[in-house]
Amino acid sequence: MKKIPLVLAFSVALNVYAQQDRWQQRVHYTMDIAVDAEANRFSGKQKIVYWNNSPDSLRVLFFHLPWNAFQPGSMMDQRSQQLGKKTVMGRPDWDQRVRDRISKLKPEEAGYQKVNQLKLNGITQKITEYETILKVELAKPIAPKSKSTIELDFSAQVPVQIRRSGRDNAEGVRFSMAQWYPKLSEYDQEGWHPTPYVAREFYGVWGDFDVNITIDSRYVVAGTGYLQNGHEIGHGYEKYSSLPYSKSTSRMLTWKFKAPNVHDFVWAADPQYTHISKQIRKDLVLHAFYKIDSAALTKSYNDLSPRMKQSIGLNSFIAKQKLEWDSVLELASRALPYMERSYGEYPYKQYSFIQGGDGGMEYPMATLLKNAGVGVVIHEWMHSWYQMMLGTNESLYAWMDEGFTSFAEANVQNYLSGFKSMNPHQDAFDSYQFLSNSEFNEPLTTHSDHYATNTAYTINAYSKGEVFLEQLGYIVGGSVRDSILLNYYRKWKFKHPTLNDFMHIAETTSGIQLDWYKDFFVMTNKTIDYGIDSLWEENGKTNIRLKNYGTMPMPIDVELSFKDESKQIAYAPQYLMFGIKEQEDKNIKRTIGEPWKWTHPTYTISVDRKLTELKKVEIDPLHRMADKNPSNNKLELNW
Repeated sequence: MKKIPLVLAFSVALNVYAQQDRWQQRVHYTMDIAVDAEANRFSGKQKIVYWNNSPDSLRVLFFHLPWNAFQPGSMMDQRSQQLGKKTVMGRPDWDQRVRDRISKLKPEEAGYQKVNQLKLNGITQKITEYETILKVELAKPIAPKSKSTIELDFSAQVPVQIRRSGRDNAEGVRFSMAQWYPKLSEYDQEGWHPTPYVAREFYGVWGDFDVNITIDSRYVVAGTGYLQNGHEIGHGYEKYSSLPYSKSTSRMLTWKFKAPNVHDFVWAADPQYTHISKQIRKDLVLHAFYKIDSAALTKSYNDLSPRMKQSIGLNSFIAKQKLEWDSVLELASRALPYMERSYGEYPYKQYSFIQGGDGGMEYPMATLLKNAGVGVVIHEWMHSWYQMMLGTNESLYAWMDEGFTSFAEANVQNYLSGFKSMNPHQDAFDSYQFLSNSEFNEPLTTHSDHYATNTAYTINAYSKGEVFLEQLGYIVGGSVRDSILLNYYRKWKFKHPTLNDFMHIAETTSGIQLDWYKDFFVMTNKTIDYGIDSLWEENGKTNIRLKNYGTMPMPIDVELSFKDESKQIAYAPQYLMFGIKEQEDKNIKRTIGEPWKWTHPTYTISVDRKLTELKKVEIDPLHRMADKNPSNNKLELNW
């Protein structure tokens, strides 16, 4: 064994410590935006203070320019059209919100973002535009552990409503300003992440934003952050200002927002916004911004299917929209205590539910909503936890964003309904079961933009991600899984966690090895399929043989029901867990068998009861295991 020189050993030790420290880049945006609302254009200046906290010298920078996707022939356009040529269950597989619409945009309808000049520390840099990505080749590298200043000016045209952002959406909202500015790409331990805007991209640098938006004074603006000059602006903001109200009479108003410790900034504007707000505790105000545009809503109503129109008339449809918006703050205030108990504290001082966009899309301290139904409201607000405060790389871990959010959404809705559902995740299991039995199945590790079908992406990101957490509760116990989620939030908020970070928290919290769960359920297409093979009596004992018909091992709970109305759980731990979950229901007797080795296709349970005393045998009675063929999981005996 060779001896390591002391200096080298010290260097290795420092490197290990640096990896454990998990450095992150940091940014401070200052932006001044001038909006020409009549022309649907704006210009802006950015000053970005950028902290390179990495150990690397940076020779390039990358920026996102998302609106360049809204031009005929773009990657988003081509990808949508190509997926539209595929059919899933008899329907074109394209995103219905995009379809082939980009290809038909006229020049005045298209979107663009153009960086006219960029300087680093006062020196002009070489820039090259690659559609939605801007590459900056630096004349001098940014040194490790240093701070630099980037200055740029840019111009943009707001596209007609296409995807998330745009103008004049289906409900008549004038401007939905999402992903609207040149946004610095993230650089982390894996390097740069200049992900083109093809369909899905959400990964940004944590930082602080000072955004000043100058726009026609007729407009009401809503967005991320805290308005600093509500005393000048009015429109309901003045009551949260410490300064006396003195509304400006200028034709143009400048709205001054500050947003600390976020990784993006969204805003929306409309002359007819109604602004309602509710202070639900000393340090938190909820806002809602909406308009009831009868003409736009009539058009949306006319686009409904005849069956939908038959179930609700036009007047009721419009009244329902208003009622949802008028009720949204009460709904949110009822949900928040459960959300914080279950998933962690909400740390910001405000949150805004803003009508705009093309469905529901989450951003820090705000969401754009096409309507304010309970499901979409709760889902988008839960994204404040699983994306806005944890900030995983959504391109790589979409299911840790959408799936975890969907899991929480189902639980919150169940709480609001008084826990009426015994299994609020059943829809997710049904969707995943469809995918796992189909030709479209792909692993969760697939890059978000690289799925062969939109169907596979949607089910994997939303449903299989939700199943992952509910099934984790089956493996380690529901209450332990809940503790895992809280520990995950508390350790990794504002730190861009990865899958391995989550699994480490899960293992340390549960005391159970879970690498096999990640390897099988996340990294592969392997599926679960257990069944009851046979049963017989021998020496006064009942023997039940189980069989693994699938390709993924799992621990097994078997519920035995007897004629005398008693029940028993026979628990077979999975060998690779190297441990057992605690008993969840103390009211039912539980027996623990030897670990089931994944190499063995069958497993036998023995019970000290006569066979004729047995009334029912059921694998996974609470239906928390994603068995692709549950038809052989239950056997009822009629002796």
